Amino acid sequence: MRPDELNPLFAEVETLDGVGPKLMKPLGRLGLSRVRDLAYHLPDRFVTRRAVGNVDEAGEGEQIVIQLTPTEHKAPYNPGRGPYRILAQDAVGNIIAITYFGRASYSGKKLLPVGETRWVAGRLDRYGDMLQIVHPDHVLEEGGETLQRLCEPVYSLAEGLTQPKIGGLVGQSLAKLPDLPEWIEPGLFEREGWPAWSDALKLAHKGENAQARERLAYDELLANSLALMLVRADNRQRKGRALVGDGSRRGKLQLPFPLTGAQERSNREIAGDMAQVSPMLRLLQGDVGAGKTVVALEAMLVAVEAGAQAALLAPTEILARQHFETLRSMAAPTGVEIALLTGRDKGRARESILMGLMDGSIDMVVGTHAIFQDTVAYKDLGLVVIDEQHRFGVAQRLMLAKKGKTTPHTLAMTATPIPRTLTLAQYGEMEVSRLDELPPGRQAIDTLVFPQARMEEVADGVARHLETGQQAYWVCPMVNDNETLDIAAAEARYAALKERFGEAVVLVHGQLQADQKDAAMERFSSGEAKLLVATTVIEVGVDVPAATLMVIEQAERFGLAQLHQLRGRVGRGSEKSVCLLLRGDALSETGKKRLALMRETQDGFRIAEEDLELRGGGELLGTRQSGDTPFRIATLEQIQKWLPVAHDDAQMLVDHDGGLASERGKAARTLLYLMERDWGVQLLRGG
Repeated sequence: MRPDELNPLFAEVETLDGVGPKLMKPLGRLGLSRVRDLAYHLPDRFVTRRAVGNVDEAGEGEQIVIQLTPTEHKAPYNPGRGPYRILAQDAVGNIIAITYFGRASYSGKKLLPVGETRWVAGRLDRYGDMLQIVHPDHVLEEGGETLQRLCEPVYSLAEGLTQPKIGGLVGQSLAKLPDLPEWIEPGLFEREGWPAWSDALKLAHKGENAQARERLAYDELLANSLALMLVRADNRQRKGRALVGDGSRRGKLQLPFPLTGAQERSNREIAGDMAQVSPMLRLLQGDVGAGKTVVALEAMLVAVEAGAQAALLAPTEILARQHFETLRSMAAPTGVEIALLTGRDKGRARESILMGLMDGSIDMVVGTHAIFQDTVAYKDLGLVVIDEQHRFGVAQRLMLAKKGKTTPHTLAMTATPIPRTLTLAQYGEMEVSRLDELPPGRQAIDTLVFPQARMEEVADGVARHLETGQQAYWVCPMVNDNETLDIAAAEARYAALKERFGEAVVLVHGQLQADQKDAAMERFSSGEAKLLVATTVIEVGVDVPAATLMVIEQAERFGLAQLHQLRGRVGRGSEKSVCLLLRGDALSETGKKRLALMRETQDGFRIAEEDLELRGGGELLGTRQSGDTPFRIATLEQIQKWLPVAHDDAQMLVDHDGGLASERGKAARTLLYLMERDWGVQLLRGG
């Protein structure tokens, strides 16, 4: 159970003063549902402002505090469609605009009445000939001179939140921090001169404090390492079952290509693990197109040959259906019975599958999270395969482990090549097999970069490509990490392309109804539709060999790992494939290096390593990073510096205090609950 002293931190944010239903939505969009979340919502940066008597004393781009008197309110012609501007005078008569967008306009109207002087704090910028402050951080009737003395935190926001509001809530959450026992190894704590945990959190919100940030990052790394270590230790003690196949099913496989050396090596490693009584816990890392599915099938056939069942868990229904069709096709000569189970299956069809799993007439099942619900029982589950492991928590995997008579063997797979530096952070409890060779016969994909301005030429090229009978993908840009805007961009591009190509175009995105998505994918997979317009929902799991052209709009917005995954949707057949990366005009030096690397290599492991180096300076190009670290506080630099130390300390704690019963061990338990790695504690007796 969670220690009592942590309960105030895990109270809902509604318990804080000033939080009602109206604030819950924007807080929820930021993932701030509990007091703890606010305490760990660290500032993006800090601002120190300078008070000026008039705008002539200030520079453009500077953070200032100034007294202004509003003279006129100018509403947009179409309400809600444009900026709401309030014209104001400084002390010597200079005119400046105070500009609001969207719902913030309502607060601007109230805060800045015409003719009444106010202190305004914000960044001075220029729009055309007019100086302006957009969405000022503070508007005060009096006392504004104190703002210049503040080193003020700047937090990430969602619509409906302001800096003062979020700052006030953070302050309330910090006031609730309890005094907790120290979990960091005393020698390290003294040597680094780190502050105590509660002091570190408070200092991290007050100003740039490297010591405080470093300590909080180490806490996160230690908690993660310790939880994964406990999983590994628990797994070694669990009673499993040795599964040794006789080759009777695998011998009937008729693969259209010989296995690579990496596949054969991985097959041996997996079969060796499954032959042990201790349950297997292994990660199969495979680059795009490296043949993970074949390796997974061989492992599943080992389980069936040994008289057990196998289950494959996929993160999305599209991916589950893709795996089902692929496995059913490849395994047809072996005579195994394979079923598909998703949340969509209802009625008699679902009952039939559940009965088959219970009586053992179904050898393998493929599905989404539906395959480990309470209503699903197996006769003898011996192997669990988890695809795209990073999309599932360890807690979910532990639920699956309870479905067997004994703890089943577990094979996790990821199509995202992960730098060796980070593999330990995400998969520290697992042994690792790497597929670092591509099957023979795969042609290199030509990767070209075009400016977005040449869109018409690209569309003409797509038309010529479709005329040859081949198919293509068109992936739409990511928009400010906002799925709704992503979909709007995809729908707009789909409408434009449909106008040109008619019914040959289909659209897929994450908010389509399941039957609509299936119908679109079926039309594309069958070849009836020639062009698939999509958001990044097609990043994994779509396998259409006839699709040989990939267009990615505003490629600079995507992370390198994600670009690599998207490019991997083509080049899956024997025909030559091309990937066109359309870039915007504003391209940083790092952005240029990324796109150059995409042109230069298809080696996902090299891309992952170099991506880590490029991001080492702190620039995260792309609003989402596929295969990113599981940490919210620790930066990449901190992971590289402190993860080995945290790993060694966690190992020492588990080896010398496996039950975490010592004083530091008890403190470490508290840390696991605090950092929400308590699935590690649950494995301990009395945890």
